[in-house]
Amino acid sequence: MAVSKTKSVWLWVFSFIFTIAIAYYQRTTGPTTPVRGSVNIEDTKIKFQLLRTFEGSDDANIIIKVPNDVSGYIRYKRFKSYDDWTETQMFRNENELHAFIPNQPTAGKVEYFIVLKNKNQEYVLTESPVIIRFKGFVSRGVLIPHIIFIFLAMVFSTRTGLEALFKGKRTFTYTYITIFLLFFGGLFFGPLVQKAAFGEYWTGWPFGHDLTDNKTIVAFIFWIVAFFSLLKKRERRTWVIVAAILLLIVYLVPHSVLGSEIDHTNP
Repeated sequence: MAVSKTKSVWLWVFSFIFTIAIAYYQRTTGPTTPVRGSVNIEDTKIKFQLLRTFEGSDDANIIIKVPNDVSGYIRYKRFKSYDDWTETQMFRNENELHAFIPNQPTAGKVEYFIVLKNKNQEYVLTESPVIIRFKGFVSRGVLIPHIIFIFLAMVFSTRTGLEALFKGKRTFTYTYITIFLLFFGGLFFGPLVQKAAFGEYWTGWPFGHDLTDNKTIVAFIFWIVAFFSLLKKRERRTWVIVAAILLLIVYLVPHSVLGSEIDHTNP
């Protein structure tokens, strides 16, 4: 069955918009998204954004805009450690309070609380500590291709699944392109990003439990199975649909879940 040109255009439009929606979901979920919220102090609503990931070799700077009569301090310690809590005062720069978290080795994590003070009353911004993970600088020459290939892989995966569902003639061609994009985005540039950020090319199975690495290789294997299924018989589209659904599920898993980290309790 052929997919008409008009229907094909609309399927591409849907695939593109659908992928943007998934990318937005990924961007706004997971353990790297800043913790956002607000607190009312003396009838003044103070909004805050607390970092959960930091790139580079500088100390992480937590900034909160507050009125002049509000001060604050930060309590922090290394995540997964027997450290005592360290408490330091935030310093003011005009209408901002700044708290610096000491830089950590790549994949090192720090848990922290921010506490604001006004007229001897304290306001703890979060019920549980915020966990921030430090990572090395990732060259944009590596990061940008990784993002582009991964994004396009999702676009083509969705479009290929729809092509298979409507029994279109381009299912095999789109499958080949999807595999190409997924390989370079997830299995070529992905490890390069991982190495620059956290010092290891691969931290998934069998070397670790990094969910991002694991879900990438699982999705790639399913697409390889779909490819060889089509290679034997072009009418076998079931595996293509399964692979497209699996990749969608993979993308719905928040990024960096079970990612690299240092356990200071394990010598």
